[in-house]
Amino acid sequence: MRPHFDLSLYLVTDRDLSLERPLNEVIGEAIKGGITMVQLREKTASTRQFIGEALEIKSLLKQAKIPLIINDRVDVAMAIDADGVHLGQSDMHWKMARKLLGPDKLIGLSIENEAQIEDANNADIDYIGISPVFTTPTKRDLEHGLGLGGTTQIAKLSRHPSVAIGGINPTNAADVILTGVNGISVVSAICSATDPASAAKELSEIMRTNSIS
Repeated sequence: MRPHFDLSLYLVTDRDLSLERPLNEVIGEAIKGGITMVQLREKTASTRQFIGEALEIKSLLKQAKIPLIINDRVDVAMAIDADGVHLGQSDMHWKMARKLLGPDKLIGLSIENEAQIEDANNADIDYIGISPVFTTPTKRDLEHGLGLGGTTQIAKLSRHPSVAIGGINPTNAADVILTGVNGISVVSAICSATDPASAAKELSEIMRTNSIS
């Protein structure tokens, strides 16, 4: 049986944006503010470092009953028995990931345009990440954001729950929520905040106040 999950306020980690603080410290504070999911993303750490860090964060999140999703690395997710993985369009195909992970793990898939929705709708996945809503330094490979209109259309077409990511912060979060997504995903809005707990709480309140689902 797959874990229960809530996309409302989905934190994606970024070590480089965390003001030189340990990720478990940032996540621990963000938990206090109301995050509902965490995706651990590591692009530079060794596999051994990634696994060690993931085990620490898994323990932290388990106490709070918050799912831990591993970005891209199906092997790391399997090694630590994470709740699931999130895959980009150039990562391992979801079919192979599902075969390796089995039926009881969560799989998220990034969607960057409407053309990718048909395949996603027929996929054995659990949610889609609509990305990027706005241009952002964490998505340098994608030149143009989808905007609110593009995000609305993809959310409408998707048969899976959706979470929006890319340049979302307290000034635009309400508008993003009104596109019909099930949640918002942020990186720097929490990781780079001087007070991650307060930043998460502010976003959580915006999400709760403006949710149309």
